[in-house]
Parts: sequence; structure tokens; C-alpha cells
Amino acid sequence: MQGKPIQIRNITPGGAVEIHPTSRKKIYIRSVMGKIERLRRGTGLLFLSVFLLLPWLSYAGQQAILLDFTAQRFHLFGMTMWPQDLTLLAWLFIVSAFALFFVTALWGRVWCGFMCPQTVFTFLFVWIEEKVEGARNKRIHLDHQPFSLQKVLKKSVKHSLWLVIATITALTFVGYFTPIKTLVADFATFELGFWPLFFIVFFTLCTYGNAGWMRETMCTHMCPYSRFQSSMFDNDTVTVTYDRARGESRGPRPKKLSAEQVKTMGLGDCIDCNLCVQVCPTGIDIRNGLQYECINCGACVDACNGVMAKMGYEPGLISFTSANALKGKAAALLRPKVIGYFIVLLCMIAALSFELITKKPLDIDVVRDRANLYRETLNGSIENVYTLVIMNKEQHAQKVSISTEGLPKPVFHGKLSLTIEGGQMVRHPITIELDSQSIEQAVTPFSIIVTNESGDAVNSDSTFIFR
Repeated sequence: MQGKPIQIRNITPGGAVEIHPTSRKKIYIRSVMGKIERLRRGTGLLFLSVFLLLPWLSYAGQQAILLDFTAQRFHLFGMTMWPQDLTLLAWLFIVSAFALFFVTALWGRVWCGFMCPQTVFTFLFVWIEEKVEGARNKRIHLDHQPFSLQKVLKKSVKHSLWLVIATITALTFVGYFTPIKTLVADFATFELGFWPLFFIVFFTLCTYGNAGWMRETMCTHMCPYSRFQSSMFDNDTVTVTYDRARGESRGPRPKKLSAEQVKTMGLGDCIDCNLCVQVCPTGIDIRNGLQYECINCGACVDACNGVMAKMGYEPGLISFTSANALKGKAAALLRPKVIGYFIVLLCMIAALSFELITKKPLDIDVVRDRANLYRETLNGSIENVYTLVIMNKEQHAQKVSISTEGLPKPVFHGKLSLTIEGGQMVRHPITIELDSQSIEQAVTPFSIIVTNESGDAVNSDSTFIFR
């Protein structure tokens, strides 16, 4: 049985970008300015400011955010997290993932276009490239020129600025894992140890390579999000969209022609200027429909609106809209997919909140002496020796007291009250003595309880051994 022939449409992008199966042509991004571009630059500047300033904040006399893998503890403002608390980080990542899914179902890849570090640093590096080498046409001309003193000078300045920004970025990033004041001081005086220096160089090269050289390749070939994003889209998802019914057939025309004359020529509003392709950071032609390479940055929207204004046409030929909206259908905000993501997101937030609320300010682990399970004193009593590993999960000092539950009239040898500095762990030895006449079994289970001044208590089970 013979079916209908499949219609094939040639979607080879025009302009300076062509897709080759085994090669990659450099994309020369044209500068554009508009409402969306100003919003994108504002969010990018906000992201960079937060990223650069956070590790310099102090709380309770120490770095507010310090992910100290060497000491196996994370400081997050007023909270210290130990390896036992990594479930909190797991919940945080889960919440972030479902928040991304929820936002994607509503507005597409706005994270990629406005807040993704790869996008932010790529646009920053392109901005530097434009300031040093000139506008798009000048950059193309410069790259095709033979080597000269002027070309070498411009290229050297550009790459030097890229490396400076990449180094500052790497220093800041490593500063989240190492005290940043000491790190910067050691870096400035060439006294860095091997591993801090290694990671600074490594992340400098990563930033320089990703934002300066790889750019759109990271988004189109290496980022998994671009591959599975379509599973979260539907006909009501707001994405950058070209209004084909209004724009086709595309083609150039004199600006002085009236709307009636343009229609007589069989032309739509698209003048086929290719600016939407030239400003796209991934080099696609949005007029060919939604493509996984599109990061929803909106650069083509600003470029097209600028052309429409010059031609005297209505803006919005390319806009943030949905497929249903283009067909004149009412946008459905509350739909099963969005509601599902929202419900799961609320559940994950509730689970994270529960973990935070129920998190104890202290933690204790009891290690009994393995060399001597028990010993008998001269007066006939039995002693067991324990080491209490007490962790203070707060950023301020806590005074704690030690007690037991489940032992008959215990006698303690060692301090029953001590002060633990914020975010510190202490190993505190203690000996518990019992009258042998009061011991009814060879192994007696009991609990050691540590209580702070606020009444918060944690306990750990152990055993008292006799015989």
C-alpha cells in the first residue's frame, strides 16, 4: 500500500552560518539592543554580581558560604552541614530541577537564555570582542586579513581580557571551597599551594575555552538540557516564535510601498534581512520553526522589532508566544503538565523545609574503647570508656551538657559540660562507672544524651559491657 509522499523543506540557514556535517563555522554575533536585550543584560549582571560577591560575605566572623571538602563540612550562613547532612543538598538539587522543569513548561528555555552561566559568559566575551575588534562586519574582515601588527595587537588585547575575566572567575569559584581572602592573598604573592593553583588554572582554561571558543557548541552538543527540553514543551509553552502566516512570503521591498502594494506583490511582513540569524548566538534561523539549538535569549525578537519599526510595520513578527496563541486560541496556563510539575515542586519544597526545620543543631556519635571492653576497679565497680564525637552544626558556640538514660546510678569520670565552637567537632573522652551489684546483664543498652542551653537534645545508643 502506497502512502502519501513526505514533504521535505530545505531549512539551510541563510546569512553567515551554514551547517556542515563534520565542520563548524565560526558564528559572528551581531550586536542588538532592545527591551529584551536590556532585560537579559540586567539579569546577567545580577548573576555575575551575586556570583562574585557571595564568597566575600561574612557571617558570625567567618566566610558565610564555604564548601570545605578538606574539613568535610559546608558552611551556609548560620548553618554547618556535615557529611551526614548531605540529604539536604540532595533535596535542594531536586527542588532546583523541578523548578527548572516547571519554568520550562511555562516559558521554555528562559534559564538558558537569561541566567545560564554559559550564556552569560559567552555574551560577556562577545561584548569584549566587539569593543576590541569592532562590529560584526569588521570582525569578519579582520579574521580574513593576513597577519599584521594591528591584527596581532587586537587579538592579543582580546584574549588577554578574556584570560583576565576567566582568572577572576576561577579565583571566585575556588573561593567557594577555600577561604577566599587567604586564597586571593596567596595568589597575589605567588604562595599558592599545588591544588589551589591547579584548580584555578583548570577553571580559568574551562571558562576561557567554553565562553571564548566553544560557545554555542556547549549548548547544542554538550548540554543535555537541549536534548530533553522538548518533552516539557506543549502548544501553550511560551517560546521565541516566528509568525509564519504574517511573515510569508518573505522578500525585500522598498520602504515607501504601502501595505496594499506589498500584499499585491504577494509578500508578507518579513523583508528577509537575515538580522534574526546574524544576532542569534547559536546561528539558527528561527523562521524555520522551533529548534533544539534555540536558547530563548530573544535577540532575534529585538532585531526583528527594530526592523519592523523602521518599515512602519507592527512589532511581534518574532515574539515570545505559544503555538496556540498564534492560532488565536486562548492561552491555557493551568494545564495537566504544568499542574503536575507544580504539585511535585511543592512536595519537594515541603520535604526540603521539613529537613531544615527538623535539623538538629548538634550531632553525636559514640565510639567505645575497643582495646578494653570493660575494667574492674579496686572497689569492685565496672568501668567502660567511651569517646563522644560531638558536632556543633551552628555558626555560634554552644555550651552542652552530657547525661545518660537507661543505666542505674552511673558515676561519670570526665567533664559533663563543655563549650563547642561554631562549626566545630570535638572528641570528648568519658568514663562511666557502675556498681557491679546493680548490673543485671552482661550487655546493657543505654543512651548518651547531649543537650544545649536551648534545650535541644541529641542522643546516641550504646552498650555497657560487663563480663
